[in-house]
Amino acid sequence: MPIPLEDLYNDVISKSMRGLGLSEADVAAKAGVNIEAVTAAKSGNADDAVLLKVAPVLQLDGPALVTMAHAAWAPLDIQLDGLAQFNTTYHDMTVNAYLVWDAESKNAVAFDTGADATPMIEFIEKNGLNLSLIFLTHTHGDHIQDLARLSADGAVTTFVNEAEPCSGAGVKTFKLGDTESWETGSLRIEPRSTRGHSKGGITYVVSGLQQPVAIVGDALFASSMGGGMVSYADALATTRKEIFTLPHATILCPGHGPLTTVGEEKEHNPFYPEFK
Repeated sequence: MPIPLEDLYNDVISKSMRGLGLSEADVAAKAGVNIEAVTAAKSGNADDAVLLKVAPVLQLDGPALVTMAHAAWAPLDIQLDGLAQFNTTYHDMTVNAYLVWDAESKNAVAFDTGADATPMIEFIEKNGLNLSLIFLTHTHGDHIQDLARLSADGAVTTFVNEAEPCSGAGVKTFKLGDTESWETGSLRIEPRSTRGHSKGGITYVVSGLQQPVAIVGDALFASSMGGGMVSYADALATTRKEIFTLPHATILCPGHGPLTTVGEEKEHNPFYPEFK
């Protein structure tokens, strides 16, 4: 069963308002609509005309927002040899973790753990893979919940950006600029800073499979973003610089919601109107 989009259109509106520091009254005045219309939009009851007026105020793409309101788009189903997504339940939501592997050497690399690493551990065992490294996109609890078990209490080295360290056996920090990439089998993993949702958020660009892959954590979701919990401006800017400059065919692996691609997000993500 496909994983649904992480955010609804009203989630996008709320994240934009919060990030830009705009109240309902501010948005209403700038968009030329009444406050009740903005309240309705935030609660998921807006009509298309209101969305098209509100979107520019929130620096969003209006048609993409309307498309979300009608649930008229979802990313294409993506299957790639050497890439697996694991979706586990964390309280009232779900969270993703990922595994990439080199078919010849059987070396595998994990990205985050999700809420429960059991499905990933079972997949590794079933397919005769060797978990050689673990990388963390960021250290929010839902992404590292099962790190001790996945790493076998530190037997597998875990890397995390020094700007966002976490405790645990076998955890090593790295400094961007000092670390160009890691290699295992035919895979090459390059870290890129996508801070904003978290202070040390990292996107890992993986080459060596049939398509380029980017594990983006909560920097970007299909049709949305993780929100600028640390800095909304940085969250948007780093994603533009480090993710949207990747080839259109790059598969994006978000921390929540379905897989997508750079090309699909340029066309459908309301937060990036300049690409439409």
